[in-house]
Amino acid sequence: MDPLATMQRVIDESTRVVHGVTPDQLGNPTLCTEWTVRDIINHITGGATFFAMVAEQGSVPDDVMGRLLGGGDNLGDDYRGAFDAATERFSQAFQQPGILEKMVKLPFGEMPAGVALNIGIFDVSTHNCDIAQATGQEIQDTEVLSTALEVGKQLMGPEMRQPGVFGPERPCPEDAPADTRILAFAGRDV
Repeated sequence: MDPLATMQRVIDESTRVVHGVTPDQLGNPTLCTEWTVRDIINHITGGATFFAMVAEQGSVPDDVMGRLLGGGDNLGDDYRGAFDAATERFSQAFQQPGILEKMVKLPFGEMPAGVALNIGIFDVSTHNCDIAQATGQEIQDTEVLSTALEVGKQLMGPEMRQPGVFGPERPCPEDAPADTRILAFAGRDV
């Protein structure tokens, strides 16, 4: 798996799903029960900016990280435009030569950017499914969901399974659709 190509596929699917959300759907509840559709778009927009900044600088000041990842408004009045700008910055930052080996600091430790990118692949793929489910859309690139699920199974330690992050894995048949399997693995009641 090429993590950069995989993440670009995840971003492409995110863009399609975020652009498919109508303004009247922003308040819809999601399977990520603490968050509405707008909250999730806010989260993945802030996450894209955060990951771009760590790729550019190695780390992000705590106050900026708190704003980007802790619930500050990353969308303003144009959720689509804000999302597009953040993912463009992310894509540019991850074009640096040797970026996957660069050490970066995330809230739960220091690691190579390639490992951080894998966390993003799983997290954003899961949230794409949250948004799609809450807005009556379907994920089109289900192959990338299967890849993201395998990445999640390799990376998901018990420290990430906590309220507000990912819940305990839910039962799900192995032959269930890819979106259902990734949501169940992330602890969503499907």
